[in-house]
Amino acid sequence: RRSTGCNRNGVGGMRSALPSDVSRMLRFGAVGLLNTALGYTLILAGLALGLGDIVSNAAGYAAGLTLGFFLNRRWTFARAGGFRPGAVARYAMTFVVAYGANLGIVIAAMSAGFIENPFVHLAGNCLYSVIFYFGSARFVFVGADDPDAFAATSAKWPGSRDMNQATAVVTATPSPGAVT
Repeated sequence: RRSTGCNRNGVGGMRSALPSDVSRMLRFGAVGLLNTALGYTLILAGLALGLGDIVSNAAGYAAGLTLGFFLNRRWTFARAGGFRPGAVARYAMTFVVAYGANLGIVIAAMSAGFIENPFVHLAGNCLYSVIFYFGSARFVFVGADDPDAFAATSAKWPGSRDMNQATAVVTATPSPGAVT
């Protein structure tokens, strides 16, 4: 494995598409297939039980997202330890952003006259998958050795401030009137 010239936070150089990144993307895809199968199975079961579209769909998505969170945390992104603070909230936010982008594609296509077109949904799903993968890799499942998940995430983006340095300055500066 060749060096990318980056320090442990990924700062200082561009990341390359190493074989481990490709392997991780394939694992992410496999998890996506599994959580889709579970979610769709539960949607069909809910419909067969007479639960209706909304309840069946919500149950299927909830189960699929839950399975996806745990499999991606443990297998795809190798975070076998305990929960990182905020990981579930970051996962939910990433889902909302990815799903919103998917719906944006579908709505834009509908307004352009492409109604019930499967290729539109395929394009939306591809965008959803890309956003969800990078959101998971860069925002949700950040390194367990980083003391602050947001700081670790922001340090990986080019041009972002090093939040660890900013936090150190803020915490080292006494507030006015503080007894030192």
